[in-house]
Amino acid sequence: MELFPAADEEQFAFIKRVIDDCDYYLLIIGGRYGSVDAAGISYTEKEFDYAVSRGLKVVGLIHENPGKIALDKSEKEPAQREKLEKFKTKVRDGRLVKGWNNTSELPGLVAVSLQNAIKTYPAVGWIRASKAASEDLLNEINELRKQNARMQRVLSELKPPPAIAGLAGLDEEITLRGEYSDGRIRYRAYEVKTTWRQIFLHVSPYLEKSPNEYDVKRTLEKAYSVGTDSSYHLDDQIFQTIGVQLKALGLVKITYSPPTEGFARTLLSPTAGIWSLTRSGEHLMLELRTIRSKTK
Repeated sequence: MELFPAADEEQFAFIKRVIDDCDYYLLIIGGRYGSVDAAGISYTEKEFDYAVSRGLKVVGLIHENPGKIALDKSEKEPAQREKLEKFKTKVRDGRLVKGWNNTSELPGLVAVSLQNAIKTYPAVGWIRASKAASEDLLNEINELRKQNARMQRVLSELKPPPAIAGLAGLDEEITLRGEYSDGRIRYRAYEVKTTWRQIFLHVSPYLEKSPNEYDVKRTLEKAYSVGTDSSYHLDDQIFQTIGVQLKALGLVKITYSPPTEGFARTLLSPTAGIWSLTRSGEHLMLELRTIRSKTK
């Protein structure tokens, strides 16, 4: 109450807001009942009642020998002394209070009493837990963050690739070159004309398993070989161009990780590209490889 020279209802409304921001209510009772409102109830008792109604833990320190308190610091009116005694009884009811005799004891009593209260009844602290993020909320936010990242990846796949001037379309031709061995002639060059659509038609179903580039190349070599006894090897530069072209068309993704062990490691560079379909590539694969109904 030292903060408020005049005790009135307007200031008491402010006091209640202060109490709302507190975790504990420390009450020190000496020899006076204090300033009263129109109903004759002291503002200190009104504070106490409000703090209790808000569920705050009360730390009560009551003077043990009010008769020894100086007269100028005690209630002179019998009615006020009676109200003070009733107030003390109310404070003691259902809670543990401590006694004090002189002001020199109060600093130690306040420190010990508050520490015990904090230890016994932990509260949320100055930063209100009700306004802080709970563990469940943080987990939910983290899950939403992950979902957002996944959606961003999906959206990036759905976006058309940057326009490249003069990019060959799916139905334009490309000549595949390489060499083959049929058991009699060790090295013989070969050429096969095809389209980008046909190339994608051959490899797209296998890309659902995210193969490495060695397996994709073998798929193309088998698709364009002539005769079951022939061994075809597609020129690697042409194969790399195929990967770049399909990537530019927005049909495949190529990422890099250590190649599979075994034969693939001896043929490829220290890193092997992993091929997979984009959403657009998956849609085109379904268009090209699904069987249409003959009935209308």
